[in-house]
Amino acid sequence: MKAFVAGATGETGRRIVQELVARNIPVIALVRDIEKARGILSPEAELVVGDVLQPETLTAALGDSTVVLVATGAKPSFDPTGPYKVDFEGTKNLVHAAKTKGIEHFVLVSSLCTSKLFHPLNLFWLILVWKKQAEEYIQKSGLTYTIVRPGGLKNEDNTDSIVMQGADTLFDGSIPRQKVAQVSVEALLQPAARNKVVEIVAKPEAASKSFAELFQQC
Repeated sequence: MKAFVAGATGETGRRIVQELVARNIPVIALVRDIEKARGILSPEAELVVGDVLQPETLTAALGDSTVVLVATGAKPSFDPTGPYKVDFEGTKNLVHAAKTKGIEHFVLVSSLCTSKLFHPLNLFWLILVWKKQAEEYIQKSGLTYTIVRPGGLKNEDNTDSIVMQGADTLFDGSIPRQKVAQVSVEALLQPAARNKVVEIVAKPEAASKSFAELFQQC
């Protein structure tokens, strides 16, 4: 297995890279700024320059990767096209490149509540709408996929247990980014994670379960 990570320098993406490196899975990290990335990412990660909004850069960037993990996301800005471009068009471009390369598994980090049109996050240029469109595009692509929808993201890790449920069943809660990274990488290793949408939060009172159990129950 060789993993390609898009959105590698973001808060969640960098933790995914870290998780892959910790498991000795070779990593190619897609970055726009090599110097900035060197200051953020593990030296074991191979850095390639490219941009999800420049599809012509992606096929070469994928190199000999066998799996793709996507942790891109539009940054808050005054550009109303940001979520459309990054969350939808960017993911679409990655799907096309992955199909061209015969990628074995495509993991997308999305968000809880993508099916709720009237969610407050949609006031930010319809961000959940475009994430949902990206999810549907992946589901129709023919690629083997796992879509991970985390609750509110926390930078600090904690000892809470992961709660995982199927699509459109969890509507609130939060989870440390480190646990999102673990779930994303485990999705590549667990047969029960294939072609599923899973929603995740972390709760102190939840029973601790193995990743195999978590994915099987969804």
